[in-house]
This record gives sequence, structure tokens and C-alpha cells, in this order.
Amino acid sequence: MYLSSISIELGKGVLKHNNRKFIADNVDRERTKNNVEYKNIPLEEAYHILFDEALERYNNKQKRADRKINNYLEHIQKSKQEKPFYEIIVQVGNRDDMGIGTPNEAVAKRILEDYLRRFEERNPNLFVFNEVLHMDEATPHLHIDFIPYTTRSTRGLDTRVSMKKALEEQGFVGSGRSDTETMAWLQSEKEALSYAMQWHGVEWENQGNNREHLSVLEYKKEQRSKELAELEGKVEELKETADNLEKTIETVMVLSTDEEFEKEYTLPEPQKLESAKSYKNRIILREEI
Repeated sequence: MYLSSISIELGKGVLKHNNRKFIADNVDRERTKNNVEYKNIPLEEAYHILFDEALERYNNKQKRADRKINNYLEHIQKSKQEKPFYEIIVQVGNRDDMGIGTPNEAVAKRILEDYLRRFEERNPNLFVFNEVLHMDEATPHLHIDFIPYTTRSTRGLDTRVSMKKALEEQGFVGSGRSDTETMAWLQSEKEALSYAMQWHGVEWENQGNNREHLSVLEYKKEQRSKELAELEGKVEELKETADNLEKTIETVMVLSTDEEFEKEYTLPEPQKLESAKSYKNRIILREEI
């Protein structure tokens, strides 16, 4: 099986470049006709499709006119918390093994198209509005532009832009800056691309250890399973301790109701005008007998 590398990374999302409204220096104009545009919905229209109903519901709840949002896209563009949309650039191999003009050029194209075919199915919270395959640069690659959104928002619009929430709803959970939802998702998409490669006789050339083939999400699940097994072991120990304690309590309860036990361990009443010293000596004498 042929070995090749994988590259999936976040792009700048320059739509005019993606759709060749302007031509960069690294583009071969003669090959631009070979590019494939799978989807091209204007960003403004995509926002209307996704958010108009939620925007109407939100505005109807507002009692003050200054809290209403007239244009949600403009609102997000002014926001410092969310981006209007995101982009990933997807590529198999490099200019030497999968580049334009190599024997594997057509294979690279088929792999990318197979990967793209199930992208939206894998990512129900990412609204794809622009998809293009570039065949006019050094190596075939995809630009996928999408709007991440959540339908479970409790603040602002009930359906709103959120990369973090969108990926969380798809099962990706981060634990910090070095392990974010986006990192886990990108690793998962690399695996999806590697599966598409296998159908065409190409295997992901793993640059590190075998763990790199395991998605961050799956690795976390494996770790959680180990932690759960340890916790279950501790729970069993606690249950055993509790059972032993319960048996001890039952034994004490039985003994405490026994006449001989009561006679043996019940202290006698002090006599009238008996001193504390006399009472103590009488108890000690009783125990010695």
C-alpha cells in the first residue's frame, strides 16, 4: 500500500481567493478551469438560512428597541468572541508524491472528493456554505468554509454562532489550551481522511507513534474507561468495608439486647452517700472478680 501524509488545518477563509475572484502568484491560471466548485452560497444568504427564525424569536422577546439585533451577520462581525465563519484546508501528500502532474494527481482528487462527500454528515453543527477543490496550485487541496452553530443556547439567540458549542454537541470536549475541542475535531477529521485514502490504496504515513492514529476524543474515552474501572474497584472496596461495618453493628446490637451482656457490662447504681473513690474501687473489684 502506498504511504502518504495528511494535512488538515484551519485556513484564513479568504472567499475571494477560494473562488478565484482574484488570482494569487502561486496559481497556474491555465489550470484554474480544472478547479471544482461544489457549493457556493453567499455568506449573507447562509446567515439568513440559519438564523432568521432565531433572530425573530429573540427580537420579539426584547422590550427595549436598543437590544434588538437588526442584522445578525453584522452583529457577529463586530463581536470579539466569535468569527463569522471558519475554514479548513484539506490535502493529501505533497507536490512530490500527490502533486499536479504526478501519476497520483487523479488519486488525490478522488480521495478528497470521497472525504468531502461525508463531511456534512459527520458534522451536523457545521453549516457548509462554500466548498472548492483547487487543482491549479502545486498540490490538489480542498477549502471548506462553514458556520459553526448551536441550537441549545440559553443566552442571546437560541440558535447562534459558536465553534466551541457546535463541536461539544458533536461530542468533542476540550480540557484546556493545549487540548481544545477544535484540536480533537481536527484529529478526528484526519482519521476520516485516512479512511478515504485506504479505499484508494493509500495509507496515512504516520509521522509519530501509533497514538497519532487515535483521535483525541477516542483517547480521552479510553482514559475515562480506565478511570471508571479504577473507581469501580474503589466502590467495591467501599461496599465490602460497609458490609463489614454493618455486620459489626448487627453483632453489637444483638449483644446489647442479651441479658448476660447487659449484666456483664452494665454498671451498678451508686449507693446513697457513696463517695466517688468508694464507687471506683467497687467497680475495679467487680472487674477483678
